[in-house]
Amino acid sequence: IAKPLEDYNELSPEAYGFMEADYDRPIFIDNVLGLEFATVREMLAILQRTYCSTIGVEFMHISNPDEKAWIQERIEGPDKGVAFTDEGKKAILQKLIEAEGFEQFLDVKYKGTKRFGIDGSESLVPALEQIVKRGGAMGMKEIVLGMAHRGRLNVLSQVMAKPHRAIFHEFKGGSYTPDDVEGSGDVKYHLGASSDREFDGNKVHMSLTANPSHLEIVNPVVMGKARAKQDILFGRKREEMVPLEERAVVLPLLIHGDAAFAGQGVVAEMFGLSGLRGHRVAGTLHVIINNQIGFTTNPRFSRSSPYPSDVAKMIEAPIFHVNGDDPEAVVYAAKVATEFRMIFHKPVVLDMFCYRRFGHNEGDEPSFTQPTMYKAIRNHPTTVKIYADKLVSEGLIDAEGVDGMKAAWRSTLEAEWEAGQHYKPNKADWLDGAWSGLRKADNEDEQRRGKTAVPAKTLKEIGRKLTETPKDFEAHRTIKRFLDHRRAMIDTGEGIDWSTAEALAFGSILLDGNPIRLSGQDTERGTFSQRHSVLYDQRDENRYIPLNNLSAAQANYEVVNSMLSEEAVLGFEYGYSLAEPRALTLWEAQFGDFANGAQVVFDQFIAAGERKWLRMSGLVCLLPHGYEGQGPEHSSARLERFLQLCAEDNMQVANCTTPANYFHILRRQLQRDFRKPLILMTPKSLLRHKRAVSTLAELSGESSFHRLLWDDAQMLDGQAIKLVKDSKIRRVVLSSGKVYYDLYEEREKRGINDVYLLRVEQLYPFPAKALINELSRFRNAEIVWCQEEPKNMGAWSFIDPYLEWVLAHIDARHQRVRYSGRPAAASPATGLMSKHLSQLEALLEDALGE
Repeated sequence: IAKPLEDYNELSPEAYGFMEADYDRPIFIDNVLGLEFATVREMLAILQRTYCSTIGVEFMHISNPDEKAWIQERIEGPDKGVAFTDEGKKAILQKLIEAEGFEQFLDVKYKGTKRFGIDGSESLVPALEQIVKRGGAMGMKEIVLGMAHRGRLNVLSQVMAKPHRAIFHEFKGGSYTPDDVEGSGDVKYHLGASSDREFDGNKVHMSLTANPSHLEIVNPVVMGKARAKQDILFGRKREEMVPLEERAVVLPLLIHGDAAFAGQGVVAEMFGLSGLRGHRVAGTLHVIINNQIGFTTNPRFSRSSPYPSDVAKMIEAPIFHVNGDDPEAVVYAAKVATEFRMIFHKPVVLDMFCYRRFGHNEGDEPSFTQPTMYKAIRNHPTTVKIYADKLVSEGLIDAEGVDGMKAAWRSTLEAEWEAGQHYKPNKADWLDGAWSGLRKADNEDEQRRGKTAVPAKTLKEIGRKLTETPKDFEAHRTIKRFLDHRRAMIDTGEGIDWSTAEALAFGSILLDGNPIRLSGQDTERGTFSQRHSVLYDQRDENRYIPLNNLSAAQANYEVVNSMLSEEAVLGFEYGYSLAEPRALTLWEAQFGDFANGAQVVFDQFIAAGERKWLRMSGLVCLLPHGYEGQGPEHSSARLERFLQLCAEDNMQVANCTTPANYFHILRRQLQRDFRKPLILMTPKSLLRHKRAVSTLAELSGESSFHRLLWDDAQMLDGQAIKLVKDSKIRRVVLSSGKVYYDLYEEREKRGINDVYLLRVEQLYPFPAKALINELSRFRNAEIVWCQEEPKNMGAWSFIDPYLEWVLAHIDARHQRVRYSGRPAAASPATGLMSKHLSQLEALLEDALGE
């Protein structure tokens, strides 16, 4: 409030006709403030205490009358003030001393080292304790935390009970993992942890999710992780909806900064997900550390709304504003917020007004840009001093008792610091819990291949179930033809197209007992009307999901048409994959071109999460990719960017050309005893291409995924071209993806029989050994790399040095690979069909011509 309270006319009873003489006259108020009759003086006292002190609650924007009434009843009334027992007050003081003392200890021992301290917002620590305590009493079993760097070390040590010695060990440069565990590591204020806390016999498991410095991006990751844990705890079965009261046992708890909460678009995306059937988590509890500054930027320049929390009004979340210098008010607000979430299963926001005692980091000088603010902060007593003085004035403790508490805590930290000098982490927790039984990947080919074939009999049974609908179900006539066509493929075992291979892979995984979660824009039907995994009755729009009607014992298939977001939805699915390694978790872009809307998730989590934080993920990203003349925004998934991220066996990148290979690579994700993310370029025109088909035999027997695929002219019967023997081949054209079929048909049209077409189906990990074996057959041939992407895009820059190494290894006659494709370009593709066709003609001539 900019002016004193009495300067606001609308807050004065006189503005409503009440004079001093009326103040003590009883008025019938019908239990509005918990009283049947009350005087104006009594009402004023209750209202001022409730709304004009250190707590302010925003809830009038909520349209649900039950929620609104509950908040009013909970906070308004003669006996509804902030009140704590003596033991409760001492417990709050203890946690404040621990929080402040830890920061002061670090400042002495590691002067000038970045720690992004909690100084000025210490009340966060007892507030979090209250959330754990009250939540546990109301049935909460687990909390999944996400937070930025501010106060993270304090939360890890004082709330999550991470050993102080481990943190001190990290401060002196030590690793947080045992010596025998590889990883690039990360700074200490990005690391996660997990622990169990127990209050009053209620045990709550807590896990803090590792995250990068990209503020707020961890939000959807935490929500996805919580959703998976909720599904696991409930034991979700086929076609089962988990009730919100069951989901509520796992709480996503997010701690934000004020500037980031107001500024980052992923916050609005996260709120957009919060009420959707496929992404809801029974409400996230949000705590804003509102230190009224964003690095060096004042609030009036960092948001257009009065409060940083205003974005939460879009989903009608209640907002509790509270003064951080009143720890009792903060703890009380945390308690009420927790109760609201546990009862109504909706998000709730706690906006704690506080300050940052030092600069953005401890080496920063804040007075350069906020001299007035920091002059006031330097003269402002700490929260511990304010609260300790309050308890001394109440006679609850004396000054010597406070000093004794501080000294005892310093002594504890000193002992921990000494232990930290020789501390050695004894185990990495990355393969515990749901991940037990899995292991770190190695380079053994057979283990990487996995047993992915499925007996033909099982595939036929799945196929028959996939093409059946209930007797009283009225499918669309086009869908009937679609199902009839699919049934014919299954019955004959021939012409298995892309979507059928996918459905068979999904069906076999479900029958193996592994759940599937597929999310993205329009995934139920598929962007290109190819999937149709959810059928709609044309009379009443009742849904039927064939993949959930294979067997009573199968696992659950969840397909989610997501909201129109890439960043939050991909972050959510990545989070889901972190907590549920048994599930095949997939995110599909509407077009691969739009995947870069989630670039932070790819760069910071998917590509680097295992190396930085020892956190595996088996997430599959389906990115439609291919040049068909549809313009610069509907052609390229930016394959080159994913390949640039590849190193240290961090993920897989593939561009398959056959339904069979797609079938096997999907099944391979779960058939191995380790997990790696899979970036998969998926087709558009190949979905219905007459040559891009497989047989049932290629999905069964001893079949498996092939990292390289041979020339169909040599492998299939009845082809128009019969290739010359290997020694007479004058050129080998390597390619990846759809361009193979363009090359194949052009070669056929020209009648060329001495050019061999070799497909690289998996680009990373690069199949060097397999390429050595294949190219050894053609030592005298010219080697060409052909792609449809421009030269500065696609796989060329990535694959060129690998191919050179292979050619040197086999002592090939031609030691350099020749590039054949579109020239370098600023835009991924032309928007003119005529130009697209002329470019295609030119690259085919370059690849196949004399």
